[in-house]
Amino acid sequence: MSECQIDRLIEEAIEREGDYVDHPADRGGPTRWGITQAVARRQGYMDDMRYLPRSDAAAIYKRLYWFAPAFDKISETAPKLAAELFDTGINMGSGTAIAFLQRALNALNRGARDYGDLIVDRRIGPATLLALNAFLHKRGRGGEEVLLKAVEALQGAHYVRLAETRPSQEAFLYGWLANRIG
Repeated sequence: MSECQIDRLIEEAIEREGDYVDHPADRGGPTRWGITQAVARRQGYMDDMRYLPRSDAAAIYKRLYWFAPAFDKISETAPKLAAELFDTGINMGSGTAIAFLQRALNALNRGARDYGDLIVDRRIGPATLLALNAFLHKRGRGGEEVLLKAVEALQGAHYVRLAETRPSQEAFLYGWLANRIG
C-alpha cells in the first residue's frame, strides 16, 4: 500500500471518529479525532483534548495503529484486510485485531493441512505472515474476501458480547455495527 493510500485510510478514520467527544459511557474518556486522552498523553500531548491538532492525530494513527502492529506488512499481500485490521485496531486495540486475524487463519486452515495453527499471541510476526501467505496462495483471489469476512464476524460478535455484558456499552452498539462492520 502506498503512502498516499495509508494517508487516505487515516483521513477516513479521522472523519469517521469525528471531533471532540466526552461521552459519559465511553470508557476511553475525552477523545478527539478518535485519539483517547490516555493515548495522547503517552504520545506526549499534554494539552486539553479539545485542541489536539488533526495532524498530531494523523501522526499517532500512522505510528501506533499502522506501523507498530505491522499492518503495513499485511498490506503487501492483503490491502483490504490490512485496512480492516487498522480500523479494528483503532476501535478495539491492535492486539485484538491481530487476535481476530490469527483466530480466523486457524479456523480456515482445514485442520492444519494448509499451514500449521498459530499461537494467538496478538502480534504479527513471521509465523502469522507465513500463514497468511499460505492461506492466500491456497485459496486464490477470493481468499482475502473470505478472511476479511471471518475477521469482521469475530469483530461483530465481540461488539454484541460487549453490549450484553456491559449495558452502558449498548449506547454504542448500533454505531459500531453500522460504521465498523463491512
